[in-house]
Amino acid sequence: MDKTGLKSGKMEPAALEPAALDEMLHFHGCTGSTLGIELELQILSPHDYNLTRGAPDLLAQLSKRDHPGNVVPEITEGMIELNSSIHDDYESLVEELDSLREHLVAAADRLHLAVAGGGTHPFQRWSEQRIFPKERYQALADQYGYLAKQFTVFGQHIHIACRDGDEAVRMVRLVSRYVPHFIALSASSPFYQGVDSEFDSARLSAINAFPLAGTMPALASWADFRAYFERMAAYGVVRSMKDFYWDIRPKPNYGTIEIRVCDTPLTVRQAARLGAFGQALVEWLRDTPEVAPHPDQGLAYSVNRFQACRFGLSAEFIDVASRRKLPLVDELNDTLNAILPSALKLGGDRAIRELIGQIHRMHNDADWLRKVAASEPSLAHVVLRQVERWAEPLEEDG
Repeated sequence: MDKTGLKSGKMEPAALEPAALDEMLHFHGCTGSTLGIELELQILSPHDYNLTRGAPDLLAQLSKRDHPGNVVPEITEGMIELNSSIHDDYESLVEELDSLREHLVAAADRLHLAVAGGGTHPFQRWSEQRIFPKERYQALADQYGYLAKQFTVFGQHIHIACRDGDEAVRMVRLVSRYVPHFIALSASSPFYQGVDSEFDSARLSAINAFPLAGTMPALASWADFRAYFERMAAYGVVRSMKDFYWDIRPKPNYGTIEIRVCDTPLTVRQAARLGAFGQALVEWLRDTPEVAPHPDQGLAYSVNRFQACRFGLSAEFIDVASRRKLPLVDELNDTLNAILPSALKLGGDRAIRELIGQIHRMHNDADWLRKVAASEPSLAHVVLRQVERWAEPLEEDG
C-alpha cells in the first residue's frame, strides 16, 4: 500500500541510459523499396482442431532442418510466427513463403500437429492458453493480466523500407489513411469464442484493449518522434518500440514502417499480395511528395477502421478531403489502380491485379469462412478446411 491506502503497481525499471536510447532510436535507413512480412499461425490438434500447446516441439523440430526465413515463438504456446527474409519483389516473396510453408507443414506432420492461417481461432478459449516460457512474454503476462492470453489472435505484419526516420514518420501518417483498405482485404476472423462475431475482422478488438494501441501521434519528423519517445520512456511508459501496439509503427532497427492491422490470411499467396500492396503504396506515396496527411484525418480514423472491421469490403469510407462518404470498395479500386504503375516498376503488378479482381468479386477470407461454416456440421470442420487451405500448393490458390 502507498500512503493513500491504494495498492501500488510494480516498480518500474531504471530509466534508459542515453547511449541505449541513441542505439534504439538510430534509424537504419534503406535506399531500396524492399519488403518483408511476419505471419502468426495457429498450431492445432488434428483430433479436435482446437489450439494445442505445440510451439516448443514445433520450434525444436524446425531447428533440425534448414529452411528459408525464420520461425519464432509468440506469446502463447498455441501459436507461432513466420518471418520472411528481405525481398525486392512480390514473386521472390511468394517463392520463399511457399517453401517455408512446406517446411512448416512437414514438421507439423511429423509431430502429429496441424497449422492454419486465419485471424482468430473460431472456438478456442483464451483462459486455456499457456504463456510461452520466454522472459518478455512472462513480463507481458505480469503487466497485462488476462489480456496477454486474450492476445491469442493471429496477424500479418508488413515491413516496408524507408530511406530515413523523417520519411518513416511521414509514411506512418500517410499510410494510416489506408488502414481500412488493408483490414478489408485481409479480414479472416469472423468467428471468435464459438460464435459468429458479425465482424469480418474480430481480431483487432482484442488489440484495442491495450493502453498503447491506436495510432502514432501527429508528429512531423524523426526528431519529434525521438523527443516523444524520450518523454514516454522518462515516465516509465515504454522501454522499446515493441511497447507501442499502434496500427502502424516505425521500426528504426529494421529501417522500416510496420503495418500491423492485417489478419493472417488463409494462404501464403494472399499474404504476399498484401505485402506487395504495402510496398507499391509506399512507393507511390514516395513519388508524390506533394501529398500530405489531411489535418482532419484523425477525426474519421476510428470510424473508418471500425467500418472495415465490421463490414469488410462492404464497409463505408469517409474521405475527409472531399467530405464524402463512399463505399470502401470504390475507394479501394481507385487506390489499387493508382498504385498499379508503381507496382509494375517493383515487379508486383500481378499481386495488385489479383487484389483488384478480389474486390470486384466482393470476396475476402471472412466470406470464404462463413460459406464453409454454412455447409459444415461444426466449427471444428471449418478449422479442418483452413488447415487444408493452408497446405494447398500455390497453383491451387486462385
